[in-house]
Amino acid sequence: MIESVYIHIPFCEKICYYCDFVKFFYEEKMADDYLEALENEMSQRLASQRQNVKTIYVGGGTPTALNDQQLERLLDRIAGHFNTETVLEYTFEANPGDLTESKIILLKNYGVNRISMGVQTFDDELLTDLGRLHRTEDVDQNIELLKKHGLTNISIDLMYGLPKQTLEGFRQTIKKALSYDLPHYSSYSLQIEPKTIFYQRYKKGQLQKSPEELEAAMFNLLIEEMNKHGKVQYEISNFAKPGYESQHNLTYWDNNYYYGFGAGAHAYLPGERIINLRPYPSYVKKANDTGMPVLHTEKITVKEEIEEELFLGLRKREGVSASQFVERYNRSLNDIYAEPIEDLMNKGWLEHTPDGIRMTESGQLFGNHVFSQFLLDDDFNLN
Repeated sequence: MIESVYIHIPFCEKICYYCDFVKFFYEEKMADDYLEALENEMSQRLASQRQNVKTIYVGGGTPTALNDQQLERLLDRIAGHFNTETVLEYTFEANPGDLTESKIILLKNYGVNRISMGVQTFDDELLTDLGRLHRTEDVDQNIELLKKHGLTNISIDLMYGLPKQTLEGFRQTIKKALSYDLPHYSSYSLQIEPKTIFYQRYKKGQLQKSPEELEAAMFNLLIEEMNKHGKVQYEISNFAKPGYESQHNLTYWDNNYYYGFGAGAHAYLPGERIINLRPYPSYVKKANDTGMPVLHTEKITVKEEIEEELFLGLRKREGVSASQFVERYNRSLNDIYAEPIEDLMNKGWLEHTPDGIRMTESGQLFGNHVFSQFLLDDDFNLN
């Protein structure tokens, strides 16, 4: 059963220097045309009756870059396709400063019950360096407004390993973030991705990466401070009060199925992954012509499912469940992965849990290496 939905709104008032997501400068006519294309795609892919799902996540880009009329149009169409009255978790991404009181009231009235805000840092100078438009005072005002209207399930994103960011500076950002006592926090190290302004500067020698030792110190500080304040690390980059873990993101990490709509969106359905066209003109034209703006469809083999079960499951602090693995694949973890499990345990990067395996705290610093050990040979056969 498909229990989650991702909807991509690619518009931003400004393109941040580090961002490699599918995004375009907001223009009212472009956004109107995009919403029409999105509606066509959703209508084509979904049955006529409203779908019952557990989670809906509207991301970007910046969904709150839409004007009030466009935002209401989007919310109305989502409610037409999905039973928003019974959804467990309904999240909208927002940028501080875009989130006006009228937009908050709209979101609340249409059943949105969780807001994820891209804060990144509470150092205004670093925000300028990142190409962000908001400032710290915008975060203060938006959180106050959200709470005023009863939207208290708020998550904020932070970044570390930023150019010119110090350990003490990151400590102050964490301190400010925790002063809100929010139920959820995410924090990611800066990745310098191709096709971004930061990448161009890096290639020209105009931008320096943070030393790995400093990034590791920031990551350890993050875990320490979150734990002190009752925010449990349930995934490598995510911390929550118990009961406020992101149910939508757990869909991904549990390797479960989900719909994906919009430019560049991915859908993971039984036996296949559907990847949508990314460029705005291509997506809009194809969605309006056929309702199926697909770049390509990948068939998912059992081998790939098993690999993803490990890559994604090991991101969670509870790790991979041995009993669920047997239930899904009718083989034990040790049947398939005895050698890499033993090797990673000897390195101190993996450990047993009462029902499976998980990365140790030190193993989290070497996550990509750990994940690579669970790639299977091309001729792997489950039987």
